[in-house]
This record gives sequence, C-alpha cells and structure tokens, in this order.
Amino acid sequence: MNEPRTVRPYPFDMEDISVSPLYAKLRADEPMSRVQLPYGEVSWLATRHADCKQVMTDPRFSRAIAQGLDQPRLRRQSVGDGIMGMDPPDHTRLRRLVAKAFTARRMNQMRGEVRGLADRLVDDMLAGGGPADVVEDLARLLPVNVICDLLGVPFEDRHVFRRWTEGVTNDETAKDDVLFDIGGELDAYMADLVAQRRREPTDDLLGALVYARDNGDKLTDTELIALAGAGLLTGGVETVASALPSFVYTLLTRPELMARLRAEPELMPTAVEELLRYVPINTAAMFARYALEDVWVGDTLVRTGEPVLAALHAANRDPEVFENPEEIDLARAHNPHLTFGHGPHHCIGAQLARMELQESLTVLLEKMPQMQLADDPEHVEWKFGVIVRGPAALRITW
Repeated sequence: MNEPRTVRPYPFDMEDISVSPLYAKLRADEPMSRVQLPYGEVSWLATRHADCKQVMTDPRFSRAIAQGLDQPRLRRQSVGDGIMGMDPPDHTRLRRLVAKAFTARRMNQMRGEVRGLADRLVDDMLAGGGPADVVEDLARLLPVNVICDLLGVPFEDRHVFRRWTEGVTNDETAKDDVLFDIGGELDAYMADLVAQRRREPTDDLLGALVYARDNGDKLTDTELIALAGAGLLTGGVETVASALPSFVYTLLTRPELMARLRAEPELMPTAVEELLRYVPINTAAMFARYALEDVWVGDTLVRTGEPVLAALHAANRDPEVFENPEEIDLARAHNPHLTFGHGPHHCIGAQLARMELQESLTVLLEKMPQMQLADDPEHVEWKFGVIVRGPAALRITW
C-alpha cells in the first residue's frame, strides 16, 4: 500500500527557462509524487524516463476517460482534447488516416519551401538594420505560414490564424471565456474550409485529409475540424514558435555551443534533437492518463481511476538513460528524448517541427555570423502559457 505523500503545488518552474531542481530530487527519491495543478483533481507525477514511457504506452492508462472528468490542468476551462482525448481503436483509426496525408514525400517536398521561407524572413530582418526580434520576425511567422500552406489556408486569412493559435495556448485565455470564443471561431472557419474541399478537391493536406480513406472508412467532419484546427494548426505553430527563440537564446548564451555548431554545421540534426531534449518547451506536464485498473508504476500502485501526469522534461534529464544529462552535447548519438511524447500519442507533426527548426537555425547561422543578443540575458522576459513556454521577445543584432 502506498504511504501518504505530500501533495505539492505544480508546476514547479515558472520563472525562467531552467528545469526545476525539484524534478531531479523527485526522480531520485520519489519518482511517483503527488501534485496539485491550479485546476482539477490531485494527480500522480511520473518523473523517471521509464515510468513516463509506461504511462504513455500501457493500454491500462486511458486518455478517453479523462474527457468530462475534472482532469488536472493549468486552465480554468476544460475543453475537448480532440485526438489527444482518444484511445485505440478510435485513436488508431484516426491517426492512420492522418498519416496517409502526412507522407514522407510531402515532408521532403516541403523542406525546400521551408528553407526558402526562412531565407526570406531572415533577409527581411537583415534589411531592417536591427535589432530584430526572433520571436515576432521569424519564430511566429515561419510556422504559421508553413502550416497554412500545408492546409491550404488562403494567404489573406493568416493573420487571423495567428491570433487563434496564440489565444489557444496563451495563459490569458485561462482568465475568462475567450477560449470558447476562439474555439468557436476556429471550428466554424475550418468547417467552411472542409466544405469547400468536399465541393472542390485540392492536393493540399486538408484536401488529402478530406479524401483519406482506409477500407472504406473516412474522417467525419467533426474529426476533420478537430484535427486540422486545434490539432495540426495550434500544435504545428506554437511548438516551433516557442522552441526556436528558446534554442537561439540557449546558443547565444553559451558561446562554445554556437562556435561548435558554426564550425560543424553537419551537426544540425543531432543539435536540434539535443536542444529538444535539454530545453523545456512545455510549461508543465499535461494530458493526464487515468488508470483503468490498479497498475504498478515502478514501486507505486496507481489505483483504478487515478490520473498520472508524465513530466517529459524531467524524463529528458534522467541519468539512467542519458549520459551527463545536465550537459548539452550537440553530437549526442543516443537521444531517446520524450519531447514529442511516446507511443500512440507521439506527435504526428514531429518530423515537420524538426525540419522547421533545422532549416531556420541553419539560415540564421549562415546569414548572421556575428549574431548576438541585443539585451542582457537576464533582461529577457519569459512567457509561460497554458501549453508552451518561451521568450516573449528575443532581440538580436549582427
């Protein structure tokens, strides 16, 4: 039987880019701890790599039953989680259909387009004479344009999409009913786009999703709207929009890392993986899994109906898996980080995000060989939303 445990307020680290040292202490002494988020019920928090993987893959843990429960969360309002709120076989069917549209060929074709877009955006920064803001001038513009191109969103509507994606992930929406307004607007817009694709087929991703089939099965309009809107749009934009300036900040405040990456540009793929492992992108653990029966996680018995959160940036520093986990090794060969999740709910857009980060960082390093922060590092303001964290602004000169 479990011993009574202290219930700690969570998240632990809401001040800067660092990972709270409490994670390491818990990982060593209390790998399954009890935490209370601002809203929802008390939850278990898994901090070991092996335990997080188990919680995300063991079919005895469910995301589907979390829907409608008072699940642990940062936001007052509780809304549907779309594909993240499904279990197999429903989740498997949906993901398989989406994968048919998210082909490797489509991703390879996009690499050149992403590189060209990054080139144009950085050229615009250079033309402005500086200082430029990596957040506003690159990190937000690049992914919203990429995902809108992918989905086939008209160019004139992209400024609205940016407002929606920022709203869905911003902590400001936790304070009132703005979230429901944004969600309603986004769903209505996507429903109209889906109807257009049904009338006039296209070869963009949304068109491919509309016509994706598997043994006669196809996505319903409700599934399409949830996937293309809150799923692909917000997931495909905000992760990169927060990660890119966070990575630039990390490289500029550690000159030895920047020097090595400039000297060995072939390290970019492993460097991006290492930055994804080391730099926390999410504000906190999210998407609690609920035990369908009594389950042992390590030496802790999780009772039926209890929620468990997987602390991914704690797992990414687990010394049982990563050699010298508190150090950044841009050439790290073995890097099974969990930043994009694991198992059935592994981020389907992970390859797109990786490619965007690789190409945009490559362009920055090539075109700005003397790039440096325009402000003291301690003066950089960090923003903590309900999903992602990152610099509110990151001014650079060259």
